[in-house]
Amino acid sequence: MLDITTTEFEELPKPREKKTAIKVDRFYYDNDIVKMFAYATIIWGVVGMLAGLLASIQLFFPSANFDHAPTTFGRVRPVHTNAVIFAFVGNGIFMGVYYSLQRLCKARMFNDKLSKFHFWGWQLIIVAAAITLLAGYTTGKEYAELEWPIDIAITVVWVAFGVNMFGTIIKRRESHLYVAIWFYIATWVTVAMLHIVNSFEIPFTFLKSYSWYAGVQDALVQWWYGHNAVAFFLTTPYLGLMYYFLPKAANRPVYSYRLSIIHFWALIFIYIWAGPHHLLYTALPDWAQSLGVVFSVMLIAPSWGGMLNGLFTLRGAWDKVREDPILKFMVVAVTCYGMATFEGPLLSLKNVNAVAHYTDWIIAHVHIGALGWNGFLTFGVIYWIIPKIFKTNIYSKKLANTHFWVGTIGIVLYAVPLYWAGFTQSMMWKTFTEEGQLKFQFLETVTNILPMYMTRSVGGTLYLAGVFIMVYNVYKTVAAGSLVANEVAEAAPLPKVIETHGKQHWHRWIERRPVQMLVFSLVAVGIGGILEIVPTFLIKSNIPTITSVKPYTPLELQGRDIYVREGCYTCHSQMIRPFRDEVARYGEYSKAGEFVYDHPFQWGSKRTGPDLARIGGKYPDSWHYNHMLDPRIMSPGSIMPSYPWLLDDKVDTSITGAKIRAMQTLGVPYPAGYDKVANADLIAQGNKIKASLKKDKLQASNTSEIVALIAYLQRVGTDIKAESKQQTASIR
Repeated sequence: MLDITTTEFEELPKPREKKTAIKVDRFYYDNDIVKMFAYATIIWGVVGMLAGLLASIQLFFPSANFDHAPTTFGRVRPVHTNAVIFAFVGNGIFMGVYYSLQRLCKARMFNDKLSKFHFWGWQLIIVAAAITLLAGYTTGKEYAELEWPIDIAITVVWVAFGVNMFGTIIKRRESHLYVAIWFYIATWVTVAMLHIVNSFEIPFTFLKSYSWYAGVQDALVQWWYGHNAVAFFLTTPYLGLMYYFLPKAANRPVYSYRLSIIHFWALIFIYIWAGPHHLLYTALPDWAQSLGVVFSVMLIAPSWGGMLNGLFTLRGAWDKVREDPILKFMVVAVTCYGMATFEGPLLSLKNVNAVAHYTDWIIAHVHIGALGWNGFLTFGVIYWIIPKIFKTNIYSKKLANTHFWVGTIGIVLYAVPLYWAGFTQSMMWKTFTEEGQLKFQFLETVTNILPMYMTRSVGGTLYLAGVFIMVYNVYKTVAAGSLVANEVAEAAPLPKVIETHGKQHWHRWIERRPVQMLVFSLVAVGIGGILEIVPTFLIKSNIPTITSVKPYTPLELQGRDIYVREGCYTCHSQMIRPFRDEVARYGEYSKAGEFVYDHPFQWGSKRTGPDLARIGGKYPDSWHYNHMLDPRIMSPGSIMPSYPWLLDDKVDTSITGAKIRAMQTLGVPYPAGYDKVANADLIAQGNKIKASLKKDKLQASNTSEIVALIAYLQRVGTDIKAESKQQTASIR
């Protein structure tokens, strides 16, 4: 069914007959802000992808870490993810929203100053994020690594964006809200909710804090946020862009209005429940894991409903698709969306997840969405918008087509080797000899997939080359045209009382009321979050107590913060699942009660290196010292970076007390007044490790960072060993 109700279809309002006496307003669209966000999208896209290319090279060429703290994989990788998600895609969202919203509402943006504040505030946040992440200031929570002052800035700028968006909607000259606006509203309110809930933290210095949540609860909140950041920052706003720009580029109305209603409400209600599928077979309670699986499988229906609504819009326009590079980008983008949203529920099935999780399969899956869905749709929108606002034609369709094919080949060469690597990793991890011993050492599983990592980098290079082609094409297009900063438009004002004629679809009542749309969207996404998260806080049996689990000593706490600072969680997990191969390789599987003092949790999401949940006591102090100095000394063929600065740098003992007080606020049972004497214990424990190293002819200060890190690593997983000894003694 064609959506013949869509009023925003032509760029300019249709001329009215002279005999009509309807008042017509003349106003101006703000194209200057659209241009600014478009330029930022391109610039940050190049920066974020260059960081990603460097990170991919570091995985097979360790020298590319350059033996300097800011350039190691553990710091570059979060810069890459944040730059691509919040800088490239974020600016792409704002570019598309500011262009389409004005035309859908037949109104200029609510406030030009708010628009500029939004733009410059977002760019400053991006710069601050890059600087702080490279400097090692991170919360250690994926896609939410930014520290508390930046979190506050994000909240302020996001509110400014919301005020500007809703102000525009309220002063609109169209009675109903087109489907794209539904997705914009749901995006704004849900991202606000996710960001606020996940960002609860206790600051103890100007740029450092501890997560309010710990262990299992922190993991659940983080992946409720992490999964839905993908859902409501990388998906729903882009579906809004798809619903606007795909019909515009094809010159066709949306295929089905009713399908878009089902797609929208089903998607936002179901999506919010699916986060626990990132934590299958972990210490998360089984009921929460099961909820994640059920709702993930249900997601196939609304996701594919949206994909089909987009593709069916092109019925009768396939000849144009073959000729138009913009439509080619959009068709592949929507197809990649369909692929990723089928694969996501597939990966949430426990038998599939047991194979795929912690492997490069997940990285391939994520990048089908990032490179195909977000990247290609962004490129299509840029190629559409730039000629429009500069009143010219695209400089070269041939170059745009070249960009399309180079980028498509890049996606294939990026993803296929990683799928291969993921299958290889999992099969090697799980293979036993006839005698019942693990067949492969972990390092063998790493060195075996290095050719796949190299091929992935070739694919990434091709994809980036396509972006540079676009940069040149856009530059020449802009040079040939002239920006229409204030584009004239005309439309009749919205009457105070909207008359309806004939039977109206029930959804029209919601569409004409943006505040109700906001409230209903918040209710739809809030239900799942409340019912999943709250029970883990209120029902104690979800996290059984383990009496042997004690708080970290001051030196161990300092070492743990160094571990987080260096991004060790990006390559190592601390979560042994109850599988035969994992227990045989790492030790006893992980229990929920082990992590009650972990702010933040460190379960990880990828095993480029082995799991560290039982690393404590496995190697002598000297092994860790030499391993951090140069991993290839202790593990020939290792791709881990070297950390020589840890041997010379000292921990900041002046903030030890502040860390203890923050932990006490979070409920960690340090004795009253312990913050005053914590450094004495720190030095005493440091002296023991210093003496241990000296026996192996290694020199280190008792307050050096390497000593603190060794203290932490030697502690990890040992509490559960103590519990096991107690249980064994009681049995005897």
